[in-house]
Amino acid sequence: MDTVNIPNSFQTGTLGARVAEQLLNKIRQDGLAPGTRLPSEQAMAQHFGVSRTVVRDAIGLLKADGLLETRKGSGAFVCQNDAAPAFRADSMRAQSIQSLLNIIEVREGMEAEIAALAAVRRTPGQLADIEHALRKLEEAVAAGSDGVEEDASFHQCIAMATGNPAWVRLVDMFAEPIRSAVKVTRANEARREDFTRQVQDEHEQLVLAIAARDPEQARAAAKTHMQHAAKRVREADREFWRGKGGELAQRLSEDAASWTG
Repeated sequence: MDTVNIPNSFQTGTLGARVAEQLLNKIRQDGLAPGTRLPSEQAMAQHFGVSRTVVRDAIGLLKADGLLETRKGSGAFVCQNDAAPAFRADSMRAQSIQSLLNIIEVREGMEAEIAALAAVRRTPGQLADIEHALRKLEEAVAAGSDGVEEDASFHQCIAMATGNPAWVRLVDMFAEPIRSAVKVTRANEARREDFTRQVQDEHEQLVLAIAARDPEQARAAAKTHMQHAAKRVREADREFWRGKGGELAQRLSEDAASWTG
């Protein structure tokens, strides 16, 4: 199945997406018929005031949606000019996916430091709480639940094991966006048995490092878990993003505006 490639334009301010939108509007306003050849990349770069790389990003976005085609040595040609709603929908999806990846990136740093501190400071009782939370999470997933609440409880137990209430408050502050992000990642992971096994193994490695009082291994396990979560997001297929995954990611993206002010 095809995976959704997130263009560099969405990772660096969506400049390519904005140029693609402007280019599509220009095609529609001028009534360019299918088969019409567009100006050169250099000419379009000068027209839009951007680099040729950004123009290539824009062409790639429109090509992926079937609005343009490229011919080696000849340039880009119009395929259709009446599919702006479809392009905007895919653009919104790509931006929603990037919002999800942004949250995972923040969690990577936060969870890594929390795990390292928990490995050093946890008490036997706190380790038992972490292990119990992991078992509850695994039982929830095995029973067909998305495990979102159990996942939140598991990571909250690790934060409490740092012995620093400020870390616990920080996790509480991010609780809502984290839950929203986990809803998306777990919906994706539930569709593939290998993803489910990977997540379970990553959690187990994290707990083992905390149990061994190994802060560096705990930090590495937490970072690996978040990095793999981002990788699984990028590997999700178009069917997922155009269905349940896209709906969940869109809600996350809309909510992100209120979280960031």
